Amino acid sequence: MATHARERLLDTAEDLFYAQGVRATGIEQILATSGVGRASFYRHFASKDDLVVAVLRRRRERWATVSEPRMRALGGHPLVLFDVLAERLEETGYRGCAFLNTLVEIPDADEPAHREAMDHKEDVRAFIAELLAAHGFRDDGQGLSRSLLMLYDGASVVGLRERSPRAAHDARAVAEVLLATAPRSAQVDA
Repeated sequence: MATHARERLLDTAEDLFYAQGVRATGIEQILATSGVGRASFYRHFASKDDLVVAVLRRRRERWATVSEPRMRALGGHPLVLFDVLAERLEETGYRGCAFLNTLVEIPDADEPAHREAMDHKEDVRAFIAELLAAHGFRDDGQGLSRSLLMLYDGASVVGLRERSPRAAHDARAVAEVLLATAPRSAQVDA
């Protein structure tokens, strides 16, 4: 576990928020589990809401530095999105997408945590659009990238319900059909 108070708070909050939910996790539990004192908490975060946003930002950074490179290493085809999700669904302790969970728990679009989760989903859609373009698919009006993100998010939820990677494989099969009929760019060979 991290030795600096801020990192211990982030590590602890991330684990507890993911396991129990944001609303079910209180500051007292975070302090007790992390071993960080209240005064130190407030030196780093103005409120629990600020901590939630910091945890989400950290997860966004992890997506950009771990998940995106992993997908590129697997060839960068848009379908690898579902292969990586299948790996995630096989992990013990999978509790769904932390960003979707946040959107469900914090439905108010004016809340910073809600906006952070929405921004991440837009980052993922934009990444999917990059993969599509790199493989010669046109994403007219963002329709194709939005459809693939919808399949990805849906598979994440179903995978949680079924406790199986099958949903990712099923979503990949649907995505293959979608891509087979998708408009192609004349300039890129896939």
